[in-house]
Amino acid sequence: MGLPTYPESYWLATASMPSYGKLEEDLSTEVAVIGGGIAGITTACLLAREGKRVVLATADKLLNGTTGYTTAKLTAQHDLIYDEYIGHFGEEKARLYYEANMEGLEFVRRLVSEAGIDCDFAEEDAWIYTNSGSKLEAVEKEYEAYKRLGIPGSLEKSIPLTVPARLAVVMRGQARFHPVPYLRHLTEEFVRLGGRIFEDTTIDKVEENGDTVTVTSADGRTITCGDAVSCSHFPIPDSGFYFARLHCESSYAIAVRAPGELPRGMYISAEKPNRSVRTITYGGEKLLLLGGESHKVGQKEPGFVHYEALEDFAKKEFGATDIVYRWSAQDFEATDKLPYIGHVSEGKKHIYVATGFRKWGMTTSVVAARLLTDLILGRDNRYAELYSPSRFHADPDVGTLAKENLNVAGQLISGKLEWVRRKPEDLGPDEGGHVRVNGRKAGAYRSPEGELFVVDTTCRHMGCEVAWNDGDRTWDCPCHGSRYTFRGEVIEGPAKKDLERLS
Repeated sequence: MGLPTYPESYWLATASMPSYGKLEEDLSTEVAVIGGGIAGITTACLLAREGKRVVLATADKLLNGTTGYTTAKLTAQHDLIYDEYIGHFGEEKARLYYEANMEGLEFVRRLVSEAGIDCDFAEEDAWIYTNSGSKLEAVEKEYEAYKRLGIPGSLEKSIPLTVPARLAVVMRGQARFHPVPYLRHLTEEFVRLGGRIFEDTTIDKVEENGDTVTVTSADGRTITCGDAVSCSHFPIPDSGFYFARLHCESSYAIAVRAPGELPRGMYISAEKPNRSVRTITYGGEKLLLLGGESHKVGQKEPGFVHYEALEDFAKKEFGATDIVYRWSAQDFEATDKLPYIGHVSEGKKHIYVATGFRKWGMTTSVVAARLLTDLILGRDNRYAELYSPSRFHADPDVGTLAKENLNVAGQLISGKLEWVRRKPEDLGPDEGGHVRVNGRKAGAYRSPEGELFVVDTTCRHMGCEVAWNDGDRTWDCPCHGSRYTFRGEVIEGPAKKDLERLS
C-alpha cells in the first residue's frame, strides 16, 4: 500500500545556498570546523573575523540537515526547564543559561538589523500553555522560576489561540526568523574573509598529537591544523563517550493554510505529545507552522502517523485547508539537558565540540560559536563552566545515563531477535520494511516506479538493527540515532559508513 505524500521542505525551497566542492587534497590551516549547520557556520565566521585561517568541512551540503529544516525560534524559552534547572544546578547557573541564550538572540537581532538581512525576522512573545490539570502546577512553578531569575514574563489564564488552554507562562521579547538567508549572509562573509568550505566531505577521525590536530576524511584526505571543532550533530571525535551521553529524538513539522487572521506569538504545549504553533511568511503569504510529535529515533510508530496527527490538529483547531510543506528533524539531548560546548574531553587541549542542543539550536548555536571562539583564542568566557563537556552531575546524570543505556541494550537485543517472514517481492510501490533475503534479515524499499533497494540493516556504528521510517523513507537506528537513506547512505551520525547494499 502506498504512503501519503507531502511537498518538500519549506526552508530549503525558499533560499538556496551556494555550492562548494569536496576536499580533494591534503592541506593545512589554523582551525578546522566540522559541520555545515548554524553552529559550524557561525563558529567559522567568528574565527575568521578574528583573523584565523579557517576551513569548514561538512559531510553533505551546507544546511542540508536540521538547521535547514527547523521551526527557527530565537528564544530562551526552551520548554519547562527553568524550575528544573534551578533544582538541579542552582539559581546562578539557571540564570546564566537564560542570559547566554538571550545574548545569542541579541547577536542575531543586531546582525539582521545592521546587515539588512531579509530573513523574516519578527519579534514575538513565547508561550508555554496547558489544558491539562496535571500540568497546571508545572506551569505555575515555571513562572515562579521566571520571577526568581528576573526573566520578563507573566502567567496568563488564556492564550490568543483557538486551542483550549487553562494556563500559560509567557516569556517576553523573543523572536523568530528564517535561518537559511541569514546563514547565507554569514557564509558569504566567511568566504570573503578567506575561509574555505568543503562539502560532501565526511570526516572519519580527529586526532591530537601535541599542538597539532589531524582531521582525516573518509577517503583519506587530511587537514592539519592547530585546533579542530566538531559542530556536527554527533561529535566526530568520540573520546568523551558521547554515544552513551546523548540520545537522539525525531520531531515533525507541517506548514498549512488556514482561514482568518493568523495569531502572533510562538506557542508550545506543556503536555505530550507537544504541539508547537507559530506563523511564518512565505512568498507574501502567511502560513501556520505546526510541530511536535517528538520521539526517540527509530522507536515509535511510522513517521507518517505523526504527520497525520499534526494534520488532524491543524484541521480541528485552525480549520486548515491544505498542507503546503512538511519535514522532520533530528536533535541530540544530553543526559542533564544542558548542551556540551567546549573541549571534547579533559585530556584534549585542541579539540572542541558543540552538541546536545535539544531542539533549541538557534540561540544555542550562537552561544556555542562565541564560547568556542573565546576558548580557541584563550579568552575568558563566563559560560565555559556551565556548558563544559567534562561536567558531571549526580542528579540527574546517573539515573538518565543508566536508563538510556538500558534502552540501547534492549533495542540491540530485540532487533537481533526479531523474526521476519516478509520477502522483498511482498513490498508494494513506495513501501519499505524488514524482509528476509537468502535466510538473513535485511531491509528493502520499493520505489513508486518499482525499483527495489535492499540493504543490510546492521547499523555501521555499533551494530544495532535499523528501523524503517515510513514518513521520511529512511532507515533509523533506535540505539544512537544514526539515519540512512533508503539506499543505505548515511544522513546522520554517529555512523560514518553507509549500510551495506545487497541489491
